[in-house]
Amino acid sequence: MKNIVAGHVAVTATEFVELALGTPVELWLGVEGESEMERAARLDAARDILADHPSLPDDVSRVAAEAIEAFAPELFNVAPLVRRPIARRRTRGRKAVAA
Repeated sequence: MKNIVAGHVAVTATEFVELALGTPVELWLGVEGESEMERAARLDAARDILADHPSLPDDVSRVAAEAIEAFAPELFNVAPLVRRPIARRRTRGRKAVAA
């Protein structure tokens, strides 16, 4: 199956993300061994992009959730965050019996 974004074919997951974001992934994640000057420049560029496109974080979150749901639906089958209430117990004599 081909993944096409804006008329370009994404061969790898990284290419798909870069095409969807319109920026290289390294801009947001950084690269190993970058100097403090390189890091500062990268963060300045990222701030400029976010200033021009304030909805970008929401768009990225939406695209990531859709991709996970489409390609790894089992990740959404997790235990609920809310715990069920513990069943009340009633006693008969000395033994506790679940209701």
